[in-house]
Amino acid sequence: MATLDTEEQAVVDTVREFVDKEVKPRVNELEHADTYPEAFIEQMKQMGIYGLAIPEPWGEAPVSMPCYALVTAELARGWMSLAGAMGGHTVVAKLLVEFGTRAQQDRYLPRMATGELRATMALTEPGGGSDLQAMTTVARGSDDGGYVVNGAKTWISNARRSGLIALLCKTDPSAEPKHRGVSILLVEHGPGLEVSKDLSKLGYKGVETCELTFTDMAVPADALLGGQEGRGFAQMMKGLETGRIQVAARALGVATAAFEDALRYAQEREAFGKPIWQHQSVGNHLADMATKTTAARQLILHAAEKYDAGARADMEAGMAKLFASEIAMEVALDAVRVHGGYGYSTEYDVERYFRDAPLMIVGEGTNEIQRNVIASQLVKRGGLDRW
Repeated sequence: MATLDTEEQAVVDTVREFVDKEVKPRVNELEHADTYPEAFIEQMKQMGIYGLAIPEPWGEAPVSMPCYALVTAELARGWMSLAGAMGGHTVVAKLLVEFGTRAQQDRYLPRMATGELRATMALTEPGGGSDLQAMTTVARGSDDGGYVVNGAKTWISNARRSGLIALLCKTDPSAEPKHRGVSILLVEHGPGLEVSKDLSKLGYKGVETCELTFTDMAVPADALLGGQEGRGFAQMMKGLETGRIQVAARALGVATAAFEDALRYAQEREAFGKPIWQHQSVGNHLADMATKTTAARQLILHAAEKYDAGARADMEAGMAKLFASEIAMEVALDAVRVHGGYGYSTEYDVERYFRDAPLMIVGEGTNEIQRNVIASQLVKRGGLDRW
């Protein structure tokens, strides 16, 4: 399983120290006030977190996918919203590196590497959910060779603060099969684009999640990712391999935080004359929580290594996302159980983990969709790879 080199381990260690010293002491206050973590984001920029996927000449040497996943998990261990603030950004960076024209790369990647320009992606529509091919957002050709965009997207993280949006839309609504008519446009804020609604959420506080409305928005021809129409669906499916590993790593961070808090509390809290971890019912919870969290970590690293090997990794990323998100919910609930009544109190962090965990189950393709992807790939590949 993945072993980081000295430099990459130092990156993870730096983020862990940032989380322990800066984030954890303040997160409860910011989260309950639903306050955007401006100071934390600035520190993340300075640490180079927004450039982790961007190579030279636009950035510095990018880290491996296992390193990126572990950085994500550390951020989420402190506050899942911080990992969310850089997730879509990394997917867009990888889309540009792999599929963008040189002009597109030169225009966006240097500023994205420093975090001066932050990016997000717009896939989901109000009536479409996980069925991306059923999208109704359309970019029709204009007289000047560009596009005119009409439609709506929803559940767009960082929508107000991201200056670049990778918009999945139909450039040929009549194409059959439907995915052949889908393209990605690199859209910047301007006339015709409105952040029309902020969505109120159970968890994932501090970072905005919005609905976007496009009304006759003029977009230049050179905004088409890669310069060729009809490739957007395949491009985004590759991008979602990164996205699903990232969401799995967020879930790992939440599960790790919940387990660590429960383990610490079980050693400090006494009942009937002994620490509560010594009571079998509590000890069993801790054993199960540790086992699930360890298994999720290994599954994520397996998917990350598969991605770095250049192989198709949608099944492995789907497995990691499915398992890690489900166990994050289970471990968060067990942390509440271990804390007893205090687990239900807003004075402790465990109630936040319980509110944050469900997002990873439904986000970046619901777990029901992940099971469809996994089953389809199992049949196509003829089962699992041999060990």
